[in-house]
Amino acid sequence: MSESLFELIERRSVLVCCGSGGVGKTTTAAALGVAAAQMGRRAAVVTIDPARRLADALGLAGLTNDPQRVILPGRVPGTLSALMLDTKATFDDLVRRESRDENQAEQIFVNRFYRNISSSLSGTQEYMAMEKVHELTSSGQFDVVVIDTPPTRNALDFLTAPRRLTRLLDNTLFRILMAPGRGAMRVVGAAAQTLLKPLSRVVGGEVVGDAIDFFQAFDGMEEGFRRRAMETLDLLHASSTAWILVTSPRPEAVDEAVFFAGALEQTGITVAAVVANRMHPNFGDVPAALVGSRGRLRVVAQIVKEAGDAATVEEAALLPLLSATGDIAVVRLLNRAGEVHDLSGLADLAKDLAAVPGA
Repeated sequence: MSESLFELIERRSVLVCCGSGGVGKTTTAAALGVAAAQMGRRAAVVTIDPARRLADALGLAGLTNDPQRVILPGRVPGTLSALMLDTKATFDDLVRRESRDENQAEQIFVNRFYRNISSSLSGTQEYMAMEKVHELTSSGQFDVVVIDTPPTRNALDFLTAPRRLTRLLDNTLFRILMAPGRGAMRVVGAAAQTLLKPLSRVVGGEVVGDAIDFFQAFDGMEEGFRRRAMETLDLLHASSTAWILVTSPRPEAVDEAVFFAGALEQTGITVAAVVANRMHPNFGDVPAALVGSRGRLRVVAQIVKEAGDAATVEEAALLPLLSATGDIAVVRLLNRAGEVHDLSGLADLAKDLAAVPGA
C-alpha cells in the first residue's frame, strides 16, 4: 500500500518538490518543511529559484547559501531552516573539501576557466544543487531536506547532472591530460596536443591554456568528485528520497506533470505523491431546500452548483495524471482566497498537507 503524504513527511530524509511553473511548488515546498517541523523533525528547505518567493513566504529578508533558522509561530517541537542555492559558493566549498591543501584550492579559484565553469557552464547549477543536498543530508544537522526544484523540464537535469560529471571525468581528453607520470602535467603530451590544436583554433589558445592550467591544479581531485557524484546519484534514487509532484487542475499543468512522471519512470524513479493545488470544493448536489429558492438562498444555491461543476471539470482534468502515477497518495488543496505569503498561512497549509487520511 502506498504511503500517505503524512508518512512521507514523517519518514523520508529527502523530499523533492517538482512541477511546472505557477502551480504553487515553492509554497508547497515551504509548507512541507513547516509540516516536518510540526512533527518534531529538523527540516531544511533549499530553493534553486533565485526569486524571493521562498524568503517572502518564510518572513525572511533574504536567503543565503547557508541554512538560516526560521522562527515558526507557536510551540513547534522541531526546527525549520531555509537556504537558496549559490552555485559558485557551493562549487568553491566542494573544491576546498576535495583539494589536498589551501594552496591547491587557491590555484583553482584564480583560474579563469574555473571562474567560468563554476558560474555559467550548462549543468553546473543542477549538479551543485545536488551537491548542496548531499552536503545537507550528510551533515547530521537535519532529519529531512525539502528541495524546491526549477520547473519540470529543468528539474530533469538534476537526474542527469551527476552522470554528466562522471562522463567528463571519463572523457578521452580529460584522461590524457590527467594521465599519471606527467609531473602534475607540466608537459602536455603529443596525444593531448593533437586533440587541443583544433580546439585552440575555435576558442583561442588563451582559453585552452586556462583549461590546461585548471586541469593541472585539479590533479588528484577527480576521484573525490567522482565519488560524490555517484553518492549524489544514489541519493536521488534511494528509498529515503520521495519525489512529490505538484500540479494544478489546468490541462497544461497536468500534461506537464504526466510528462515528468513518465520521464522519472524511465530513470527508475516512481512519484511518491501528488499535490493538486487550487482545487474547487465539491459540496455535492444542491440541497433540496435551496432548489427553487429566491433571494440570498438562490445566490447560495448558484455558488454551490458552480463550485460543484468546476470541481467535476477539475477532477476530469486530473485523471490522466492519476492514471499515469497509479496508486499513490493524492492531496487536493482547495483554492484559497489569496496567496499564502506568511508563516501563519504556511502553518495552515502544512496542516492540510499532512492531514492523516480518514482522520
